[in-house]
Formats: sequence, C-alpha cells, structure tokens
Amino acid sequence: MIYRKFLKRPMDFCLSLIAIIVFSPVFIVLAFMVRKKLGSPVFFKQQRPGLNEKIFVMYKFRTMTNQRDDKGTLLPDDKRLTKFGNFLRSTSLDELPELFNVVRGDMSVIGPRPLLIKYLPRYNDQQRRRHEVRPGLSGLAQVNGRNAISWEEKFDLDIKYVNNISFIGDIKIILKTFSKVFKREGINNQKDEIMEEFRGTNE
Repeated sequence: MIYRKFLKRPMDFCLSLIAIIVFSPVFIVLAFMVRKKLGSPVFFKQQRPGLNEKIFVMYKFRTMTNQRDDKGTLLPDDKRLTKFGNFLRSTSLDELPELFNVVRGDMSVIGPRPLLIKYLPRYNDQQRRRHEVRPGLSGLAQVNGRNAISWEEKFDLDIKYVNNISFIGDIKIILKTFSKVFKREGINNQKDEIMEEFRGTNE
C-alpha cells in the first residue's frame, strides 16, 4: 500500500526520465526514419482513458501510412501498416514516446495498457476496474501473452495486477518485458497482425 500510494509515481518519473535521456539518440534516428518512410507527422497521437477514466493524449511513433481509396477514405489499418511499421510494433519501438506520458503523469511504467475510448461502455463492472490505476507502458497481460491471448484473459490479468500492486511485482514485470521484447514473443495473435476489436464480453 505504501509503494502504491507514495513510491510508485516518483519511481515512474525517475525511470522514464532516465530512459528518455539514455534513448535520446534512438528517438532521433527513429524520428528521421519514420519521417522518411511514412511521412509526416512523425508522432501518432490519440486520446485514451487513463486513471479514473480521465482522458489524455497518448503519443507513439507513427506506424501506418495515410493511404486512401478513390473516395478519399483511409484504407483499413492492415492495409496501411507497412513492413517498417510492423517492425516498430513487433519491437515495441513505436511505444518509446509514451515515456513522455509517464513523465507527465498520464501513465505509469507498469499498469494495464491504455485502450480505446470507445471501449469504455463495453466493459463490465469488473473490467472497468482496470482504470483504478494509471495505464502502463507494459503490464501483467503484456508479459503473459499480449496479443496472443483473448480480451477476457487480458482483463483478468489487468484486475489481478490492480489487486496486487507491489514493488517486487513491478520489477518482475519490467524484467519480463525486456525479455519478451528481446524475444519478440506474443506480439501478434495467430489470426492477424492487428488485435481484433473488443466488442464486449457476453455475460
């Protein structure tokens, strides 16, 4: 309880600030490559629900083109996701700008991943508890299958994390995250390169 209330946020701030400084050369190189291969803007910005469902703007490196059909409508995500964009996603490099969200206090290093606003009315009461904490760069669901498991399994792991936040637990997830990213495990589900939309849980 002491860690959750008084230590987790300062640790988040310090770790993310150090990471931004250490990875600043990577930021510069990736920004240049994204601009060259995918165009402008370099950053993808999207509103997501955070702590207590408060809406914030999340930042990522862009992974898709702005390719449109003859009517000017954006093509489906899987048609606009390039090989370079897929590489950024599979290595989680596209998520590096979220470190700035952690510094700002929108996110935590470890917590349930921030999902789409349109999912909010689709959660049941138990699933909605994932918003009792700040969303994270990584979380218990990400080191236990990520996109390879169902939405319901993800949410069960999110709530398990909410109920059992601890310093040791966060350190374990951080270490497992580095291992998963290095091995590139659990990035995509077996059916598609992009996780299917959450449409609600049948009670």
